[in-house]
Formats: sequence, structure tokens, C-alpha cells
Amino acid sequence: MNEVLNSGAINLASIVLSLVVLLVGLVLWFFINRASSRTNEQIELLEALLDQQKRQNALLRRLCESNEPEKDEAAEPVKAQEKGDDDFIRLVAER
Repeated sequence: MNEVLNSGAINLASIVLSLVVLLVGLVLWFFINRASSRTNEQIELLEALLDQQKRQNALLRRLCESNEPEKDEAAEPVKAQEKGDDDFIRLVAER
């Protein structure tokens, strides 16, 4: 009779241990799944942000190109100004 009770207790302990392992597994799965879905949401938001930044950069390039002065007219005064600066620097004595 003692053997029958011991085998029933072992069987019950086995079932309880299986349920505890199952419960821990489900809790772990829940948190891993939750973290994964949050990560996917963050990736989607970052991709949307990247797309917006690309559009902003394209708009800024267009704006800069439309406001840019003509290169031929603007280049000549700058070159003359640079030559004048070089001549002045050559006249200043170094210590």
C-alpha cells in the first residue's frame, strides 16, 4: 500500500513540475514576444524617420540649387580678393 501512495505522489509531483515549467515557458514567451513586437514598431518608426529625412535632404538640395548664384560671375571677384589677401600677407613681416 505504501508503494501505491509513493507512486501517486511521484506522479502528482511530476504533473506539478510539468505545469510549473509550462507556466514559466508561457511567461517567458509572452515577454519575448512583447519585446519583439516593440522592436518591430521601433524599426518601422526609424524607417519612417529615415524616409522623411531623405525627403528633407532632397528638398534642401533643390532649395540650395535654386538659390545658388551663377558660378562664372561669383568666381571672378573671389579670385581677385584672394590674390589681394596673399599680397598683403607677403608684405607683413614674420616674427
